[in-house]
Amino acid sequence: ICMIAHVTARKMPTLHRHEEEKFFVNAEGRKESVPSIHDPPTKELSVVVPSYNEEDRLPLMMDEALDYLEKRQKQDPSFTYEVVVVDDGSKDQTTKVAMKYCKKYGSDKVRVLSLVKNRGKGGAVRMGVFSSRGKKILMADADGATKFADIEKVEEGLKNLQPWPNQMAISCGSRAHLEKDSIAKRSYFRTLLMYGFHFLVWFLCVKEIRDTQCGFKLLTREAALRTFSTLHIERWAFDVELLYIAQRLGIPIAEVAVNWTEIEGSKLVPFWSWLQMGRDLLFIRLRYMTGAWQLETRKCN
Repeated sequence: ICMIAHVTARKMPTLHRHEEEKFFVNAEGRKESVPSIHDPPTKELSVVVPSYNEEDRLPLMMDEALDYLEKRQKQDPSFTYEVVVVDDGSKDQTTKVAMKYCKKYGSDKVRVLSLVKNRGKGGAVRMGVFSSRGKKILMADADGATKFADIEKVEEGLKNLQPWPNQMAISCGSRAHLEKDSIAKRSYFRTLLMYGFHFLVWFLCVKEIRDTQCGFKLLTREAALRTFSTLHIERWAFDVELLYIAQRLGIPIAEVAVNWTEIEGSKLVPFWSWLQMGRDLLFIRLRYMTGAWQLETRKCN
C-alpha cells in the first residue's frame, strides 16, 4: 500500500489557473484581474464561500453574512471586508445568484470567481483563498449551516493563540459539542460511518481536533498561504490535510464550539463520499510519511 501510495502520487499540487479564472466580472460587467494572496492585504477580512449548484441555499447564507458584516462595518468604520463566492463549475444559476449581491453591494465587497470546471470543495476554497485580500481569511459553507455571527467566537480563538509564530494561526469552528444530539437523529449505519471516519482521522492524521470537517475556519493570511499552497487533496478530506499540514508546520490551532444547524441539500453522498475520504486519509499519511508529498510552498499561476 505504501508503494502504491508513493508511486501514484503527484509530487506537488496543481496550482494552475485557467485563463478565464484569472479575472472576475465587476458590478459594471467589466473584467478585472483577480488579486493574489502574495500581494499585501488591503482588507481586514476575506470570506471565501465555495459553491457548487447552490442557487437555492446561497441566498440565505449571503443575506445573513452581509447583514452581519455591514452592521459591523457601521459600528467600526475601520473594519473592511470582502466576500469571495467561488462557483465550482456549477450547472445551475449559482453565479447569477451571487452576481446579484455583487451588483447590490459593489464588487469591492462581493466578488464572484467562476471556475471553468469542478475542482472539488478543497480546490474551490484554495482558488478563493489565493484570490483574497484579507489579513484574515474565513472559510464559510454556502448552506449557512453555521450562524455567521459566530465568527466572533473563532476570532477570539485566534486571538487567544497569540503570539502567532511567523504570523500563522488557525481557529476552527467545531460541532463536536452537538455530537450526541446528531447521533440520536442518524441511522445506525451513518453513525457507524461517522465514528469510523473520526477514528481514521485521529489514528492517521489529526489527533488534537475533534471536528475537522466543520466548514467554518479562520486563518491568518500567512497560515492560509503556507497551508493551501502545499495542499494536495481537493475534495471532501481537504480539511484533514489542511490541519495535518498545519500541525507538521507547528502552526497553532484553536477549536471553538459554534452554533450549527443541518441544512437540506448536502452534496455529500453518504457511503461513497465516506469511502473516498477514507482512502484520502490513508494516502495523506502514507504520502507524507514516504516523502512523496513535501511541505513546500509554491505560487499559483
